[in-house]
Amino acid sequence: MGSVTASTRRQAGARPDRAAPPPVPGAARPLLVTGAIAAAAVTITGLLVLTPLVVAGWIAAPHSGLGLPGVVRTATGLWLAAHHVEFTLSGAGRIGMLPLGLVLLPGALLWRAGRWVVRIGELTKLSDLGYAALALAVPYAALCGALALASRSRLASPSLPEAALAGFLLALCAGGLGGARALAPWPRLFGLMPPRARAVVLGTAGALAVLCAGGALLAGGSLAAHLGEYRAMDATLTPGLVGGALLALAQLGYVPNAVGWAICYSLGPGFAFGASTVVAPTGAALGPLPLFPMLAALPASSTGIPAWVSAGVLALPYTAGIVAGILVARAAPAPAVEAVPLWGFACGVATGCVIGVFAAFSGGPLGSGRLATVGPSGWQAALVAALEVGVSAAVAAGLANWLRVRRDPALAAERARRLAPPHGRPPTLQNSTDDGHRIYLDPWAGEAENQPPAGRHPPGPSMLP
Repeated sequence: MGSVTASTRRQAGARPDRAAPPPVPGAARPLLVTGAIAAAAVTITGLLVLTPLVVAGWIAAPHSGLGLPGVVRTATGLWLAAHHVEFTLSGAGRIGMLPLGLVLLPGALLWRAGRWVVRIGELTKLSDLGYAALALAVPYAALCGALALASRSRLASPSLPEAALAGFLLALCAGGLGGARALAPWPRLFGLMPPRARAVVLGTAGALAVLCAGGALLAGGSLAAHLGEYRAMDATLTPGLVGGALLALAQLGYVPNAVGWAICYSLGPGFAFGASTVVAPTGAALGPLPLFPMLAALPASSTGIPAWVSAGVLALPYTAGIVAGILVARAAPAPAVEAVPLWGFACGVATGCVIGVFAAFSGGPLGSGRLATVGPSGWQAALVAALEVGVSAAVAAGLANWLRVRRDPALAAERARRLAPPHGRPPTLQNSTDDGHRIYLDPWAGEAENQPPAGRHPPGPSMLP
């Protein structure tokens, strides 16, 4: 009674003018409105970042007929190119080999936008993450489509379907990952996955890391070996100070493309730079190249390459598979030795899918003439990567898991328990209820087989025709 009275007095003596805490700004706002605001902020920020670069290029190399509206239109086209949207140039054809490095700009902005949508929307459940990603991706795709329509001119026109689709997919992936990171740290999100799925993801990440590192070393080594040709091309262009800085930025944007091409080179199928051309470990046949300094890294032929370099290049996908298999066996060891290689091969299949998409986006047409075929084949790279990485990962995972079972007493005991017969004795053909199974025997089965059917005589000479 005393406590109730004291509580009542505290409530009665409370200040009547004390207001409730103010609501969080945007908490009552619909999620779609929040996503639209974030999509607009990403688009405006991206255009503000790219417009000064276009203005600098316009000042350094002015062109007649290109005023400030043309500068804004060019910046808009560059923003769409960062989403890997193809363009159709008047008199030249389709331009689809775009720098993958530019994707980092909208990807980073959409990552931040996804985190902002989750925080402002006060989402706390992982099941609500899909709604937040869609709330960002749908208006962002609409904005990309509107920019594609607004930036069209008689000289260049971006693809409207690709603009909408690329904007939607990039916002869905980057914004979804940013929103997931806002909900919980990566180790906690990674721990929510099943053990086998977590092992496959870890092995795939390891294989991709080895392939990307090897591809970067291969591309950088080839460029260093052809440094003289690179300097000759750069001197021929004479871009000047501002033009040289912009040219360096453009070449940095094409670094991911070069890494993807180097990976496909190590896989075996290689890539093409024009019709009837090929660059592969078995040989290289190239035609005239555009005057772009970074293309000096392309090998003119396979002669002059040391044998140990060729062996190391061809061993790169198998090394990636071995790393993936070891990671799978360490992440989720199993007493069933024969099951682990399947998960290692699954890493190879997942790696092949990623490499196929990477290869497909790293190339593209450069007009409607001889350079209409540039870059590696996506399906060939995916198939070869899945086989090479998958087989080596399966073998490595099986061996690593077998060694782990031999060294770990708990896993060895579990495997022995699974292989041993029930209760340590061989099974017998009798009525049994062991392990919940019952076997029924017919004691008259043998007599029924020996007796002839009713109404028929026993077999004898009279039965012969």
